[in-house]
Amino acid sequence: MIDTHQHFWRLSRGGYAWMPEDLPALNRDYEPKDLRDILNDTGITGTIAVQADDSVAETEFLLSLSDAHPWILGVVGWVDLEHADATRILTALAEHPKFLGIRPMIQDISDPEWMLRPTLAAGLNRLVELDLTFDALVLPHHLKTLARFMERYPELRVVVDHCAKPNLRSGALDEWRDGLAAVAAHPNSFCKLSGLLTEAPPGAGLAELRDCLDHVSQLFGPNRLLFGSDWPVLNLATDYAKWQRIICQYIDETPGLAQDTIGQLNPHFAYTRLSQHCTNPNGAGA
Repeated sequence: MIDTHQHFWRLSRGGYAWMPEDLPALNRDYEPKDLRDILNDTGITGTIAVQADDSVAETEFLLSLSDAHPWILGVVGWVDLEHADATRILTALAEHPKFLGIRPMIQDISDPEWMLRPTLAAGLNRLVELDLTFDALVLPHHLKTLARFMERYPELRVVVDHCAKPNLRSGALDEWRDGLAAVAAHPNSFCKLSGLLTEAPPGAGLAELRDCLDHVSQLFGPNRLLFGSDWPVLNLATDYAKWQRIICQYIDETPGLAQDTIGQLNPHFAYTRLSQHCTNPNGAGA
């Protein structure tokens, strides 16, 4: 199984403006050595490292980690799509075989329709030309806009992170349900089964997540779902092994879903550059 969503960070590099100072569980370094044994214990064969800071330096940092650790199969980085040199920067980064795409931190952008700005068009079209993927870190109120965005860029593969963070604590899910349906109607959309326990009431498990997971799986079907841990943010709610067990149990109990499809095949459809260099690694111990 491939974990398509985990993070590394090194605080001495600076950045990470989103990180709360009063959360020691997050406000510390997280490096490959902290994750490697967890992956071996849970049978995860490789990961995709996702940016946690809005800088090209963050992307280069993660790519350097992927060079040193073969089990980091790819990197979803960050590029300022409105920068005058965005297309050149994307082209340069794409020379690295493990550069899979970018993730704008849309949830933190004040303009809810930022995705539709004409100033992004050149960079987005270059993503398509380079066979790169767009990870969408969005909230429920962004989803209708994301669907319009996909109408403008129908060839762009879009991966919805964390199921778009449904508000599982309040149970106010109508906007999320309708918006996610609009996004899923586009065949180039994918959805990560990740980040849900940090949106749920404390102590939640599969029983509390099942309705949400059912909605997501019915919309995206078996071939557009991905497994992601969101480690180490995951640690705020549970441990890695428990989250993996929840998702694997859900897959096993849901007709039409299969661990091999979601855990091994689908990442190669969502991040097609993965297949250009990735052979099935023998565990994460390298």
